[in-house]
Amino acid sequence: MSIPDLQSEKDSRNIAIDKVGVKGLHYPILVEDRIQGTQHSVGELDIYVELPHHLRGTHMSRFIEILHHYHTEALIGSLEDFLKELKQSLKAEAAYIDINFPYFIKKQAPVSGIESIMAYDASFSASLKEDYELQIGVKVPVTTLCPCSKEISEYGAHNQRSFIFIRISYEGFVWLEELIDIAESVASCEVYSLLKRVDEKYVTEKAYNNPKFVEDIVREITLILEADNRIKSFYVESENAESIHLHNAYAMISRPHR
Repeated sequence: MSIPDLQSEKDSRNIAIDKVGVKGLHYPILVEDRIQGTQHSVGELDIYVELPHHLRGTHMSRFIEILHHYHTEALIGSLEDFLKELKQSLKAEAAYIDINFPYFIKKQAPVSGIESIMAYDASFSASLKEDYELQIGVKVPVTTLCPCSKEISEYGAHNQRSFIFIRISYEGFVWLEELIDIAESVASCEVYSLLKRVDEKYVTEKAYNNPKFVEDIVREITLILEADNRIKSFYVESENAESIHLHNAYAMISRPHR
């Protein structure tokens, strides 16, 4: 007995679909790690193809079937092959994948040297139509101290947990750790998972001596990225969860392909 293939039926409405596929798939992934070589993580994956106007639907099971061919490999280096196989299998004009995952780095406290694990929200976004395009991104928690508050106060200044998001396209290779280093280097101070009292004194005083607006953050990152010939495009956000205001402070700069 044959089973009908409804997805392959002809569709007469003459409307192509830009993206169709699966979302919110949690899956084990292997990513490149600058220190350890590779790192295991769990990604939340959204995978799509472009559906031609004449087809009623796509075959959702093939997304998972093809993905399984690559889950034991360092995924960032295999995304182009994955998307090629997806396009061919589903006879699609374009294929896409977005991956969000936690990325872990062992970090030493600045004075005591005590080690702890920091988690960063990282992402890969890849597409393949005529050409392959890849963007990598990371969201980095930092501390910022308000220059205005420091200037007008007789003592003290308000500071806050801030988040810097950097997304880039590039040629060659760029480590996620490089983007994290850039974000932390322009903040008032880094954030750590574990601090002893000597470390708390250090980070408090470092932030106080290094006040930054969100505008300062995105401008300084822009200078760094524009000076790197590997970087072809970028998008940078800085957002402060303000400690004395009900609103957040926000700034963004983006640059198209160069």
